[in-house]
Amino acid sequence: MSPQRRAPRRKKKIGRRRFLAGLGCAAGAYFLYRSVRNVEKIDPPAVLQPDETPNPALPSGEWRAVWVSYLEWARMDFSSEAAFRADIVALMDNCAALGLNTVLAQVRPFGDALYESSLFPWSHLCTGAQGQAPGFDPLDVLITEAHARGLSLEAWINPYRLKSSAAMPPSIGETNLMHTHPEWCCTVGEGVYLNPAIPEAAAYVVQGVAELVERYAVDGIHFDDYFYPTTEASLDAAQFAASGEKDLASWRQQNVTSLVKAAHDAVKAADPTLRFGVSPQGNPENDLATQYSDIYTWLTASGADAVVDYLCPQVYWGYGYQLQSGSTRFAFENIVPEWLGMARAGDVALYFGLGAYRIGVGDGGANADSTSQWATGSALARQTADLRSRGAQGWALYRYDSLFGPARNDLAAAECAALTAQNGETR
Repeated sequence: MSPQRRAPRRKKKIGRRRFLAGLGCAAGAYFLYRSVRNVEKIDPPAVLQPDETPNPALPSGEWRAVWVSYLEWARMDFSSEAAFRADIVALMDNCAALGLNTVLAQVRPFGDALYESSLFPWSHLCTGAQGQAPGFDPLDVLITEAHARGLSLEAWINPYRLKSSAAMPPSIGETNLMHTHPEWCCTVGEGVYLNPAIPEAAAYVVQGVAELVERYAVDGIHFDDYFYPTTEASLDAAQFAASGEKDLASWRQQNVTSLVKAAHDAVKAADPTLRFGVSPQGNPENDLATQYSDIYTWLTASGADAVVDYLCPQVYWGYGYQLQSGSTRFAFENIVPEWLGMARAGDVALYFGLGAYRIGVGDGGANADSTSQWATGSALARQTADLRSRGAQGWALYRYDSLFGPARNDLAAAECAALTAQNGETR
């Protein structure tokens, strides 16, 4: 079953000054949480008892999702609302036919927006030039067509990234934060990011979350796994020195958790039935030590301290996956139970991201079948069946074009057929 449909919100025009002034609750929660909660890395406690009252933000039944990224938008026709709608109708029809119930649509990939925003410029994906309006609202189209098919639409945000390379995005609009608040930005290689150590930058991200859930009938907000862009101490050395803290990793984890917590609270302030989730990396050590994502705190925090409604770790490895060292820790049959064994509050769901992009090309493991097991036509169906048998609450496929894009082949079609048959049995 898909999550219960909500009545669409009436889209409201909100001036920037009025909007920012009205965000005392969300921004206040951010700064309060940052100042009074000392978030430290903790060892997972043994067991937490589930809350007796179910969280209304969680869907009934298995969560079955797909990521639709800026790479999908890049090949779609934004020349008119009718042309874009035709592309989205085909996309949503495919998702519904596959037996999915949730679409994770990337609507802010580079500090820009695929929707009308008072805070971020229009994405270059719409017209080729960042800041130029397409003449219609793509997010309105996405929501309308998803809801017409009983699909939930969660708005997927990359919170910090403004540029990923010299060429992406190819143009930067005048109202991009690189121009309006360069003091919030940091450069890592060819990329430009908001500095996670600057509270004003994080608060602006939270304001953008609040804008989305107030103005659009999305069913939730979804963050990907990109938080700190580097582990280099120079990135936030000045802020760290001023903080008076002694442990850089713990302090950075606190910065990230403060942002995620404040975003969660902004979502719930708008509508408690909306969902907020994060898709961290599948390697817990990478989450803690390179992304500074304190997954243990996020999974165990509940009630007023809740940070997320769900996590969806990206478990993009196959069975028997082996590192060059010989370790099989990240083999699907090993890493999934590791995540499921982590202590978790009863109102926090745990889903798993699966690598549809591995189909036909393999996962790069040192094991002999690292490619062949992804060429069976049923690799994803085998993993989803395994997740069900282990009691996982759902899964998401990365990404849409790997199954339905222009390069779709017989193997992708076979994977879709196997998933469709399996999902039909569980609906």
